[in-house]
Amino acid sequence: MKLKKPKFWDYKKPSLLSYFLLPLTFPLIINNFFLKFKKPAKNTYKTKTICIGNIYIGGTAKTPLTIKMYQIFNKLNFRTATIKKYYPQHVDEQKILANKTKLYCLKDRSDALNKALEDNMDVVIFDDGLQDKSISYDLTFVCFNNLKMIGNGFLIPSGPMREKIENISKYDSIFINGNKNDNTYLKLLIKKHNKDIQVFESYYDPINIDQFDVTKQYVIFSGIGNPESFKETLTLNKINIVKEIIFPDHYNYTQVEINKIKLQAKILNADIITTEKDYIKIDRTENNDIKFLKIELKIINEEKLINYLKLRI
Repeated sequence: MKLKKPKFWDYKKPSLLSYFLLPLTFPLIINNFFLKFKKPAKNTYKTKTICIGNIYIGGTAKTPLTIKMYQIFNKLNFRTATIKKYYPQHVDEQKILANKTKLYCLKDRSDALNKALEDNMDVVIFDDGLQDKSISYDLTFVCFNNLKMIGNGFLIPSGPMREKIENISKYDSIFINGNKNDNTYLKLLIKKHNKDIQVFESYYDPINIDQFDVTKQYVIFSGIGNPESFKETLTLNKINIVKEIIFPDHYNYTQVEINKIKLQAKILNADIITTEKDYIKIDRTENNDIKFLKIELKIINEEKLINYLKLRI
């Protein structure tokens, strides 16, 4: 059974429970310490490798940014592919990437990379994998969400961090993703630990928002890493939400569960909206009355990013 991310992970100040769980962070601390000494062999092939990952667990828009980067490199006439490590529970992101990019998805990232090399790809973009030291990346991006930022700042299970914030010193670039919020605090925090790191920003662009009637009421449901941003995107566009139902990230729905959501919506005289990531996992023939929000990432100052990519790649 999948569990929802604990709320105390994202408190601005660590809770007593976070401190109580601190001893359980020691295995991760030890693992991260030894990872520092594990250096992958340098790339000897022409294909350039880019990793879009995070150090905050889940909900940082890695997949939308991977798709956006794929589109940018295609426009620059690079033969481009994406790689995602195969996990049975990540079928949602795998389907989206397969629909929108040329995807190599295997249980081992190195095997997927070898397949891409055989096909003479110019650029390969990894969706996740910053902590995988079997791959040598030419360029790394660490993603943050501007609502959650670094949560309480503690490592798993005391908090939501895979690595301490000061570890950004070993990465090349930062992407702050989310709605159009003020990112000043997060940028200052990042620069505090790496004053020379490149920081880029993006925002969610709901490209099918006109399909929703602002005079109606809606029940929303999602099983994603950051449901707060999904809800915020809708409310910023004046969608009237009367009930929100949250499932664990990568949740696989049964039709019985979907029927329960439909019943709640019927009682509330409301329509239903979910995310594209969730919609791809439900039976469309039985649920064509459910709508989904489709978003794209819009890069703030995209020309700056393109120049940076040309310089580094």
